Amino acid sequence: MFFIITLPLSVEVQLFLGIFVLIAMQLAKVVPGTLGRVTFLSLGGILVGRYVYWRVTQTVPPIESLYDFVPGVLLLIAELFCILMFFLSALIVSDRYERPRRVQRSDEDAPTVDVFIPSYNEDPSLVACTIAAALNMDYPKDKFRVFLLDDGATDQKLNAPDPAAAREAHERGAEMKRICKDLGATYLARPRNEHAKAGNLNYGLAHSEGDLVVVFDADHAPAREFLRETVAYFSEPKLFLVQTPHFFLNPDPVERNLRTFDVMPSENDMFYGMIQKGLDKWDATFFCGSGAVLRRTALNEVGGFSGVSITEDCETALELHSRGWKSAYVDRPMIAGLQPETIASFIGQRSRWCRGMLQILLLKSPLFKSGLNFMQRVAYLSSALFWLFPFPRLVFLLAPMLFILFSMKIYIASPQEFLAYTVTYIFAVITIQAGIYGKLRWPWISELYEYVQSIFLFPAIISVLMNPRAPKFNVTNKGETLEKEQLSVLAWPYIVLFAVMVFTTGVLFWRIENDPGQAALLTVVGVWQVFNLLIAGAALGTVLERKEVRTAPRVRIQRNATLQLRDEMIPVTLREANTNGVLMQLEQPPASGNILGESGELSFASKGSFFHDANGDGAQAEKQSIKVRIASQRAGNSGLLLGAGYTDSVANCATASSELVFSDLTIPRALHNRKLAGSSVFGGTARILRWAVLYGLRIPIVAFLTLLRSGMRRKPAETEQHLPQSVLTPAE
Repeated sequence: MFFIITLPLSVEVQLFLGIFVLIAMQLAKVVPGTLGRVTFLSLGGILVGRYVYWRVTQTVPPIESLYDFVPGVLLLIAELFCILMFFLSALIVSDRYERPRRVQRSDEDAPTVDVFIPSYNEDPSLVACTIAAALNMDYPKDKFRVFLLDDGATDQKLNAPDPAAAREAHERGAEMKRICKDLGATYLARPRNEHAKAGNLNYGLAHSEGDLVVVFDADHAPAREFLRETVAYFSEPKLFLVQTPHFFLNPDPVERNLRTFDVMPSENDMFYGMIQKGLDKWDATFFCGSGAVLRRTALNEVGGFSGVSITEDCETALELHSRGWKSAYVDRPMIAGLQPETIASFIGQRSRWCRGMLQILLLKSPLFKSGLNFMQRVAYLSSALFWLFPFPRLVFLLAPMLFILFSMKIYIASPQEFLAYTVTYIFAVITIQAGIYGKLRWPWISELYEYVQSIFLFPAIISVLMNPRAPKFNVTNKGETLEKEQLSVLAWPYIVLFAVMVFTTGVLFWRIENDPGQAALLTVVGVWQVFNLLIAGAALGTVLERKEVRTAPRVRIQRNATLQLRDEMIPVTLREANTNGVLMQLEQPPASGNILGESGELSFASKGSFFHDANGDGAQAEKQSIKVRIASQRAGNSGLLLGAGYTDSVANCATASSELVFSDLTIPRALHNRKLAGSSVFGGTARILRWAVLYGLRIPIVAFLTLLRSGMRRKPAETEQHLPQSVLTPAE
């Protein structure tokens, strides 16, 4: 590769060489297996390496002109960082591991398990659903316990100086204790809120004794199969972790505001569907905070969960990997979680991840940490360095504007050289992304997500670099609702930056028309500027928060049930469910006529729970029942559709939800897998262009009409069992 990229060839021959390698990449892409993938990546590496050699040796402005040299070097550093990350990620995913499935079928030799559900300020009904789903897991009942680790009612909070805060903690603690008692879970609250989530988990470790420890976030409910599909891997004595993918029932705010959740692969699909498999090959899969099983003896060896950084999950895995313990990744979604509903909550969550991973980079130094092998160092370094992406993203945003507005020559190249080196390099990167991540990430979506995050993550990075020990753990809000469509509270920086870019683009076209000597170079820079403008315009669509009155996403199901209304028993088919109610289908209208507002009882069989009748005639499914109220009705294609809200106790509602929504994720997984389809570069470009035009015109008008009003009127998540009809009205 070094020989090829340093050949002293003419620009024309370099262009021919680039085209030849691009064609060879297309041929290598169709070769199956690891050999084809490594060949494909190596060919792409030739074009990337050739571009780096050319950039470093021929395009940097002379040092005599500091006006051009300083921003030129910053741009080069940003590019080199991205290329470094390209090679690191290519190395990690070049040989992915598809781990064989193992199932714990024997009950006699099954290890004991303690299930931890750390909680802070989440809605009690949400936490109750996770507890009920955990208790509903298929595993010997005498071999696992479920613990609620309530950090919202510690002694410190119960005795807070603020009477209102203390009263709120007392009320929360009493309700959580009642929920745990009704469901059969163990309630724990520690004396003080120290070391955030890591301290809470360590308190749970000190008050339990199971061989294995399972961690579920309060909004991550497990399927019945979770323990059966994970604990069997611990027959390997040095295994400390089995991590499973995070699977979400609701869209993140980018997906929701752009309305892509039902058709586009989710942002986390690339990480859990590809990168974690690559990490697993190199024994570098790390703990992701939830949906994981850990060995207690391994945790005890390092003093429990690490709490130096605010990303205790990755930090704990780093410590255990450095001591020779091994990890595993099981690519089977078995938990159903919730994502942040608003851009503000989304940015807050990503800011915590960003600051925590940079803390690990600065305070734990994975590249030099003893005990790690070479690929583990590469893996942890790549995972931490990734969160520096706001630096190159903002540099790439500003660089063309500096040339257009101030004539800074920070990238010395002729149009012919740009075509021979830069364009072929860009095509190589696009080809590699499509070849590796094509079904998991659509073209330009990574750029969109990174732009949305960069504006607010950049100051977070600076704060960590200045004081690595300063960041504090913040809980991400879930279950937020919006009464109407409105701009996010974080919208204005995006709007202002978009306006500046529109102005700069106008200057660009003016200069092309009036400065013919620079027209060719301005055209090259203009392509870069217009691309940035399109991404910024599309991003405006993400800060227009869509109206959302539901506090829980609906999940498609297929269950037979019986609805009792007055003295009538009505067979129904359950079509959708959430933690607040169900949508059911009736083949025939009820005899009593209009039943809107009627109360009744819904009964259904529990999957996986059986008993033998008195005559010993065989196993029968246990029945569950829940009190409901009919909130909506309409005619469907196959009969009458009824929306019913739960009106039972919190514990009974949680038990019903755990059975209907979370016990079997077959249908949600199938619907999600349908989205894992590729998109062409042309289709991705057209999509970004459409969003940019639509929202680039609409959002400034919305901003003007709201008279610079950025506040959002937001209401908390509903906690009452009697929910408004709009929550349960089925979608068309």
